[in-house]
Amino acid sequence: SERSPQSRTRAVHVGWLTGLLRSPRPGQTETPGQETAVTDESTAEATTAFVAHRNLLFTVAYEILGSATDAEDVLQETWLRWVGVDLADVRDRRAYLVRITTRQALNRVRALRRRREEYVGQWLPEPLLTSPDVAEDVLLAESVSMALMVVLEALAPTERAVFVLRETFGFGYDEIADAVEKSPDAVRQIAHRARGHVRARRPRQPATPAETRAALEAFKVSIETGDVQALMDVLAPDVVVLADGGGAKQAVPNPVRGAEKVARLFVGGLRKVDGLLAAAHRTINGHPALVVTLDGELDGVFAAQVQEGRITGIYYVRNPHKLARVEAETALARR
Repeated sequence: SERSPQSRTRAVHVGWLTGLLRSPRPGQTETPGQETAVTDESTAEATTAFVAHRNLLFTVAYEILGSATDAEDVLQETWLRWVGVDLADVRDRRAYLVRITTRQALNRVRALRRRREEYVGQWLPEPLLTSPDVAEDVLLAESVSMALMVVLEALAPTERAVFVLRETFGFGYDEIADAVEKSPDAVRQIAHRARGHVRARRPRQPATPAETRAALEAFKVSIETGDVQALMDVLAPDVVVLADGGGAKQAVPNPVRGAEKVARLFVGGLRKVDGLLAAAHRTINGHPALVVTLDGELDGVFAAQVQEGRITGIYYVRNPHKLARVEAETALARR
């Protein structure tokens, strides 16, 4: 469909933001609300505010969606709405931008529901190569960990948004209520319910980065040497493996549970590999992980949850469409 004159005008103004945002798609429109004529001056002011908070907005969208690709689309839609807002009426630009981003992320979750339902095999979050500063921010690192992101998948979309905005970014109930279009009392109840769900499924004492790296190294060495006993020693008795091939790469379609089954899965699978398999330590989603290559080509990301020195959860992403963010760092932020 053809864009409206307003959409075409905005497309011209955002065109120079190549690399920050992708080009607007035809047919996109603005949300109802207070708008102002788009001028070079107003666009520059809007751009300055947007760029200042871009990493925060991406992180909010990513934590709600679990997908960097979809988070980028949400940022594009956020920009198209933000550039038409009369900034003179905005008291808190950060909160306003987060509100737009949250609403667009929730809209995207609902639009993607069928795609998720038809997904082949297990669905895991899109892994991100992150910088050391993400790992240093304990709250941020925990909020984007593969283990917690998997837990958040079990929440309803609004529950997830409320949990993320409250627990990771520290927004007040009134601000969250505006973002999710609920009353503050309803948001309090949703937050309480979501916290209880997450608390019941997350480890009481998360492993330190050093402990996780040591467990991953022990796992890696045991696989490379074929030492089944050493492998069993590093796996918790109730370890669970989730693997995501997305139908494009081979992966176990259902969770594999128990140390013996998991050990057989990896030792037996390695014997069938035709080529040189290698694994390198990297920081993925704020935590130590292994990036796996086959004959020098990226094959997947191996993340783990560790408790008391043993691996309790394994998250192996092989879907090539989810590996675009593994070779260059993605900036994340809570502020």
